[in-house]
Amino acid sequence: MMLVIRSNANTPINENTPKDALGLSAYLAREQYGDWPLLKGPYYNAPVIDAKDGNPVYNKDHETGKYVITNPRTALIPIYDPEFTTIFPRMHSGREESHVSAYKQWGKVKGRPIEFTGPDGKTQIIEKPTFGENLRFFFSYQVGHMYMRYFMWNFAGRQNDIQGHGGITEGNWLSGINFIDQIFLGPRYNVPDHIKNNPGHNKFYMLPLILGLIGFFFHVKRNYKDTIVVGLLFILTGLAIIVYLNQTPYQPRERDYAYAASFYAFAIWIGLGVMAISDAISKYLKGKLAPILTTIVTLALVPGIMAAEGWDDHDRSNRYTARDIASNYLESCAPNAIIFTNGDNDTFPLWYVQEVENMRPDIKIVNLSLLNTDWYIDYMIRHKTYDAEPLPFTMKPIQYRDGTRDMVYMIENENITGYTNLMDVIQFVASDNIRTKVPTQRGPEDYLPTKKLSLPVDSAKVVANGTVAPEDAHLIVKNVEWKIDRYGLQKNHLMALDFLATNNWDRPVYFAITTGGDSYLGLEEYFQLEGMAYRLVPIKHTNEDGQIGRINTSILYNNVMNKFKWGNMNQDGVYMNEDNIRLSTNIKNVFARLALALISENRNDSAIAVLDKAIEMMPENKMPFNYYNLLMAEAYYKTGAFDKGNAIIERMIDVNAESL
Repeated sequence: MMLVIRSNANTPINENTPKDALGLSAYLAREQYGDWPLLKGPYYNAPVIDAKDGNPVYNKDHETGKYVITNPRTALIPIYDPEFTTIFPRMHSGREESHVSAYKQWGKVKGRPIEFTGPDGKTQIIEKPTFGENLRFFFSYQVGHMYMRYFMWNFAGRQNDIQGHGGITEGNWLSGINFIDQIFLGPRYNVPDHIKNNPGHNKFYMLPLILGLIGFFFHVKRNYKDTIVVGLLFILTGLAIIVYLNQTPYQPRERDYAYAASFYAFAIWIGLGVMAISDAISKYLKGKLAPILTTIVTLALVPGIMAAEGWDDHDRSNRYTARDIASNYLESCAPNAIIFTNGDNDTFPLWYVQEVENMRPDIKIVNLSLLNTDWYIDYMIRHKTYDAEPLPFTMKPIQYRDGTRDMVYMIENENITGYTNLMDVIQFVASDNIRTKVPTQRGPEDYLPTKKLSLPVDSAKVVANGTVAPEDAHLIVKNVEWKIDRYGLQKNHLMALDFLATNNWDRPVYFAITTGGDSYLGLEEYFQLEGMAYRLVPIKHTNEDGQIGRINTSILYNNVMNKFKWGNMNQDGVYMNEDNIRLSTNIKNVFARLALALISENRNDSAIAVLDKAIEMMPENKMPFNYYNLLMAEAYYKTGAFDKGNAIIERMIDVNAESL
């Protein structure tokens, strides 16, 4: 009952709000993660021929005290043509083109042509994968790439810490024995230094694997029943999980942690391998000499080598990048702001620094992924988060509950010309009037009658509350006008628009720079870069060269040079993994853009200071140079600091020459 008690206490972090029996049931069943086929299901290109209802969603009506159906989940579950289903479906996801291309690559899919006639009477030829190709994908990707590769990382060696998707230069296992490695990874004599010197480049020479296999056969010989017990632990926490998860290609991160228990089981056999060697040597060495000698030698050759090779990429000491970069997101925001985030990596660290470190409790963090759920919207409306006030929305709970306006299509009305006030559009969508619906096979559906939106601006108000600096007041537009060029809006984006209309410039609004373009709702021309977040401002800016937002150099300079912290990312001996390096790309772009903006204001000395700070905090030996270092070199040249620009270019030439 602890979950229920905690949820009813309305803690600041209260995911899924399991306050009652139904909420707890959904929470424990992990319904938010969906399901996937295991024993029987469709191939990725199986055509849908019908749909069936799912289990209805019940919620408590606080006025009557009764549980009512809030989402009947009508026609929720697709029914596929049985001709395109199979037992043990491994290539099942057609929702992303990247999945389909990877299935074809790993399964070497040629398929078998089958003629299919759809409900509309049209006939098409679909290349149905064969069951053999299905199994080939299972063994090559799911077993080989997503399990055996991780197994070999632990007991043979690892190429580097860069996430791999099947290429020969990233994320593979490696033994350190050249004639073996070149079979799988190509010639080893010309490997670039930046790959050889990667902290995750660990050579175990297969010694842990060999010792474990010795222990396994020793275990079988001594006590095969006991071997079965350990073997079941090994299989059920390894290959069985592979079968159950039925993972799709291009996972967002490496999944080796999912099989840790399986690797622990194999480590038991490594320990027994020491006993096996000691037992064999004892035939020639009497007394305690055999076990003593075996222990010393195996400690040096197996744990010793593993520690020597793997310590640097397992040592997290003195690395505070997650905490400090999270605080930088919050420090990018004005007081009492709202910041929209999206994924786990740009949300959970922010939650941590607020909850544990008590940093910027005035900021309201809004996760756009969670904003698809009614329980999260309820929480945003009803509860303060530390010192941050609840969010204002126009729509009421009955208008955004689960199953209501989950997707709102954008169907332009030819009679509507120009831009329409955003509040009018929100009220139109929220209306229950049948004239605001569009007829579909599933019944009347809500829709947006225009893609062109307008948000009025009170120029005096936005200057008074700091949204726009006084010196930029002449740039304020009368209305923020923009177009959302997509076929529809999910609930999270609809609610974000509702908030923008209802907020009416009262509280500062920011979007984290890592949320991605889909989350910006077409507002990029009204963004102002202030650090690790873009602020929504009523000043229109034409974006060029893929860069988003205008820059207020005073705010951004103060943030990156004085307020931001960097988590020891430049400190020798502090391990920077791929996630940190990937994040540094965004940070480098911020520094480079600030420097170029300062140069445009003839503040060359300040620009050089910014560039020097970037190189100091993200040295090449910790954060490899990339495209944004070219922008830094360009900025150095524009300031006349040619030696510093040349140093960057020369190093990038050397690194790229090694990789040819």
